[in-house]
Amino acid sequence: MKIFLDTADTDAIQTGYNTGLIDGITTNPSLIRKSGRNPEDVYDELIQMGLHDISMEVVGNRKEMYEEGIRLSKKYRKNTTIKVPCTPDGLAVCKELSRQIIRVNVTLIFSPSQAILAAKAGATYVSPFVGRVDDNSFGGLCLIKDIANIYSRQNWKKTEILAASLRDVRSVGRAYEYGANIVTMPPSVFDKMYNHVLTEKGLDIFQKDYEASLQSL
Repeated sequence: MKIFLDTADTDAIQTGYNTGLIDGITTNPSLIRKSGRNPEDVYDELIQMGLHDISMEVVGNRKEMYEEGIRLSKKYRKNTTIKVPCTPDGLAVCKELSRQIIRVNVTLIFSPSQAILAAKAGATYVSPFVGRVDDNSFGGLCLIKDIANIYSRQNWKKTEILAASLRDVRSVGRAYEYGANIVTMPPSVFDKMYNHVLTEKGLDIFQKDYEASLQSL
Protein backbone atom coordinates (compact mmCIF):
# COMPACT_ATOMS: atom_id res chain seq x y z
CA MET A 1 0.00 0.00 0.00
CA LYS A 2 1.78 3.09 -1.30
CA ILE A 3 1.00 6.79 -1.39
CA PHE A 4 2.31 9.10 -4.11
CA LEU A 5 1.90 12.86 -4.38
CA ASP A 6 0.66 14.26 -7.69
CA THR A 7 2.44 17.59 -7.99
CA ALA A 8 5.59 19.37 -9.12
CA ASP A 9 5.54 21.79 -6.17
CA THR A 10 8.80 20.84 -4.48
CA ASP A 11 8.02 22.74 -1.27
CA ALA A 12 4.78 20.79 -0.84
CA ILE A 13 6.59 17.57 -1.72
CA GLN A 14 9.28 18.23 0.87
CA THR A 15 6.62 18.80 3.52
CA GLY A 16 4.89 15.56 2.58
CA TYR A 17 8.12 13.60 2.31
CA ASN A 18 9.16 14.72 5.78
CA THR A 19 6.20 12.77 7.20
CA GLY A 20 7.87 9.53 6.14
CA LEU A 21 4.61 8.42 4.50
CA ILE A 22 5.25 9.30 0.84
CA ASP A 23 6.55 6.60 -1.50
CA GLY A 24 6.78 8.41 -4.82
CA ILE A 25 5.77 11.31 -7.06
CA THR A 26 3.71 11.59 -10.21
CA THR A 27 4.12 14.58 -12.49
CA ASN A 28 2.84 15.59 -15.91
CA PRO A 29 3.51 18.48 -18.31
CA SER A 30 0.62 20.51 -16.88
CA LEU A 31 1.91 20.20 -13.30
CA ILE A 32 5.45 21.05 -14.41
CA ARG A 33 4.19 24.12 -16.28
CA LYS A 34 2.23 25.21 -13.21
CA SER A 35 5.43 25.06 -11.15
CA GLY A 36 7.12 27.46 -13.58
CA ARG A 37 10.29 25.36 -13.58
CA ASN A 38 12.32 23.23 -15.94
CA PRO A 39 11.26 19.58 -15.58
CA GLU A 40 14.75 18.29 -14.87
CA ASP A 41 15.37 20.93 -12.22
CA VAL A 42 12.30 19.52 -10.45
CA TYR A 43 13.49 15.92 -10.88
CA ASP A 44 16.96 16.80 -9.59
CA GLU A 45 15.52 18.37 -6.45
CA LEU A 46 13.23 15.42 -5.79
CA ILE A 47 16.11 12.98 -6.03
CA GLN A 48 18.14 15.11 -3.64
CA MET A 49 15.26 14.79 -1.17
CA GLY A 50 15.62 11.02 -1.35
CA LEU A 51 12.67 10.08 -3.56
CA HIS A 52 13.24 6.98 -5.69
CA ASP A 53 10.09 6.62 -7.78
CA ILE A 54 9.32 9.66 -9.89
CA SER A 55 6.94 9.42 -12.85
CA MET A 56 8.45 11.52 -15.64
CA GLU A 57 6.08 11.98 -18.55
CA VAL A 58 7.32 11.91 -22.15
CA VAL A 59 5.44 13.32 -25.13
CA GLY A 60 5.63 13.26 -28.92
CA ASN A 61 5.58 10.44 -31.44
CA ARG A 62 6.82 6.91 -30.82
CA LYS A 63 10.45 7.69 -31.67
CA GLU A 64 10.50 10.89 -29.60
CA MET A 65 8.91 9.26 -26.55
CA TYR A 66 11.26 6.28 -26.72
CA GLU A 67 14.41 8.38 -27.08
CA GLU A 68 13.38 10.71 -24.26
CA GLY A 69 12.48 7.76 -22.06
CA ILE A 70 15.89 6.19 -22.64
CA ARG A 71 17.67 9.49 -21.97
CA LEU A 72 15.81 10.09 -18.71
CA SER A 73 16.32 6.52 -17.53
CA LYS A 74 20.06 6.75 -18.20
CA LYS A 75 20.29 10.06 -16.35
CA TYR A 76 18.13 9.21 -13.34
CA ARG A 77 18.48 5.39 -13.32
CA LYS A 78 16.58 3.64 -10.52
CA ASN A 79 14.68 6.83 -9.65
CA THR A 80 12.94 6.86 -13.04
CA THR A 81 9.47 5.75 -13.98
CA ILE A 82 8.71 6.76 -17.56
CA LYS A 83 5.12 7.89 -18.03
CA VAL A 84 3.47 7.28 -21.41
CA PRO A 85 -0.12 7.67 -22.67
CA CYS A 86 -2.36 4.70 -23.42
CA THR A 87 -2.13 5.08 -27.19
CA PRO A 88 -0.68 2.76 -29.86
CA ASP A 89 2.59 4.71 -29.81
CA GLY A 90 2.63 4.95 -26.03
CA LEU A 91 2.12 1.22 -25.56
CA ALA A 92 4.76 0.41 -28.18
CA VAL A 93 7.21 2.54 -26.19
CA CYS A 94 6.06 0.86 -22.99
CA LYS A 95 6.86 -2.55 -24.42
CA GLU A 96 10.29 -1.46 -25.63
CA LEU A 97 11.22 0.18 -22.33
CA SER A 98 9.87 -2.61 -20.14
CA ARG A 99 12.03 -5.10 -22.05
CA GLN A 100 15.01 -3.07 -20.83
CA ILE A 101 13.82 -3.31 -17.20
CA ILE A 102 12.72 0.33 -17.12
CA ARG A 103 9.63 1.10 -15.03
CA VAL A 104 6.71 2.43 -17.07
CA ASN A 105 3.54 4.16 -15.89
CA VAL A 106 0.79 4.04 -18.52
CA THR A 107 -1.42 7.05 -17.95
CA LEU A 108 -4.79 8.33 -19.22
CA ILE A 109 -6.52 5.01 -18.54
CA PHE A 110 -10.31 5.31 -18.77
CA SER A 111 -11.47 1.74 -19.44
CA PRO A 112 -10.68 -1.86 -18.47
CA SER A 113 -9.73 -2.64 -22.06
CA GLN A 114 -7.01 0.02 -21.95
CA ALA A 115 -5.71 -1.45 -18.69
CA ILE A 116 -5.54 -4.89 -20.33
CA LEU A 117 -3.51 -3.57 -23.25
CA ALA A 118 -1.17 -1.66 -20.91
CA ALA A 119 -0.57 -4.79 -18.83
CA LYS A 120 0.18 -6.80 -21.98
CA ALA A 121 2.65 -4.10 -23.02
CA GLY A 122 4.57 -4.61 -19.78
CA ALA A 123 3.40 -1.63 -17.75
CA THR A 124 4.71 -1.41 -14.21
CA TYR A 125 1.76 0.81 -13.31
CA VAL A 126 -1.56 1.68 -14.92
CA SER A 127 -3.10 5.00 -13.94
CA PRO A 128 -6.91 5.09 -14.13
CA PHE A 129 -8.18 8.66 -13.80
CA VAL A 130 -10.96 8.35 -11.22
CA GLY A 131 -12.05 12.00 -11.08
CA ARG A 132 -12.11 12.50 -14.83
CA VAL A 133 -14.21 9.37 -15.31
CA ASP A 134 -16.63 10.72 -12.70
CA ASP A 135 -16.76 14.02 -14.59
CA ASN A 136 -18.13 12.17 -17.59
CA SER A 137 -20.97 10.51 -15.64
CA PHE A 138 -19.27 7.15 -15.25
CA GLY A 139 -18.03 5.48 -12.06
CA GLY A 140 -14.34 6.19 -11.59
CA LEU A 141 -14.01 3.96 -8.54
CA CYS A 142 -15.89 1.18 -10.32
CA LEU A 143 -13.20 1.37 -13.00
CA ILE A 144 -10.59 0.59 -10.32
CA LYS A 145 -12.69 -2.36 -9.18
CA ASP A 146 -13.12 -3.70 -12.72
CA ILE A 147 -9.40 -3.54 -13.48
CA ALA A 148 -8.50 -5.16 -10.16
CA ASN A 149 -10.98 -7.99 -10.79
CA ILE A 150 -9.58 -8.64 -14.26
CA TYR A 151 -5.98 -8.72 -13.05
CA SER A 152 -6.96 -10.99 -10.15
CA ARG A 153 -8.89 -13.46 -12.31
CA GLN A 154 -6.02 -13.62 -14.76
CA ASN A 155 -3.53 -13.95 -11.90
CA TRP A 156 -1.72 -10.94 -13.35
CA LYS A 157 0.76 -9.61 -10.80
CA LYS A 158 3.22 -7.75 -13.02
CA THR A 159 1.21 -4.53 -13.19
CA GLU A 160 0.07 -2.41 -10.24
CA ILE A 161 -2.99 -0.16 -10.25
CA LEU A 162 -2.07 3.45 -9.49
CA ALA A 163 -5.31 5.32 -8.84
CA ALA A 164 -5.02 8.89 -10.13
CA SER A 165 -7.18 12.01 -10.26
CA LEU A 166 -8.35 11.54 -6.68
CA ARG A 167 -9.97 14.72 -5.43
CA ASP A 168 -11.12 13.88 -1.91
CA VAL A 169 -10.20 11.72 1.07
CA ARG A 170 -13.19 9.41 0.68
CA SER A 171 -12.04 8.46 -2.81
CA VAL A 172 -8.60 7.56 -1.46
CA GLY A 173 -9.99 4.99 0.95
CA ARG A 174 -12.41 3.61 -1.62
CA ALA A 175 -9.64 3.28 -4.22
CA TYR A 176 -7.72 0.97 -1.89
CA GLU A 177 -10.92 -0.88 -1.00
CA TYR A 178 -11.65 -1.51 -4.68
CA GLY A 179 -8.18 -2.86 -5.43
CA ALA A 180 -5.71 -0.04 -6.06
CA ASN A 181 -2.13 -0.83 -5.07
CA ILE A 182 -1.07 2.81 -5.06
CA VAL A 183 -2.91 6.12 -4.84
CA THR A 184 -1.61 9.46 -6.05
CA MET A 185 -3.17 12.72 -4.94
CA PRO A 186 -2.55 16.45 -4.58
CA PRO A 187 -0.83 17.50 -1.34
CA SER A 188 -4.07 19.20 -0.25
CA VAL A 189 -5.90 15.86 -0.24
CA PHE A 190 -3.02 14.11 1.55
CA ASP A 191 -3.11 16.76 4.29
CA LYS A 192 -6.83 16.18 4.82
CA MET A 193 -6.30 12.45 5.41
CA TYR A 194 -5.25 13.28 8.98
CA ASN A 195 -8.48 15.09 9.74
CA HIS A 196 -11.66 13.83 11.37
CA VAL A 197 -14.05 15.76 13.58
CA LEU A 198 -14.10 12.99 16.19
CA THR A 199 -10.30 12.95 16.38
CA GLU A 200 -10.30 16.69 17.04
CA LYS A 201 -13.08 16.33 19.61
CA GLY A 202 -11.26 13.48 21.35
CA LEU A 203 -8.01 15.46 21.50
CA ASP A 204 -9.83 18.41 23.01
CA ILE A 205 -11.34 16.18 25.73
CA PHE A 206 -7.99 14.53 26.49
CA GLN A 207 -6.25 17.90 26.71
CA LYS A 208 -8.84 19.30 29.13
CA ASP A 209 -8.73 16.15 31.28
CA TYR A 210 -4.93 16.24 31.34
CA GLU A 211 -4.90 19.86 32.45
CA ALA A 212 -7.53 19.11 35.11
CA SER A 213 -5.49 16.18 36.44
CA LEU A 214 -2.44 18.43 36.86
CA GLN A 215 -4.48 20.93 38.87
CA SER A 216 -5.60 18.18 41.26
CA LEU A 217 -2.02 17.27 42.21
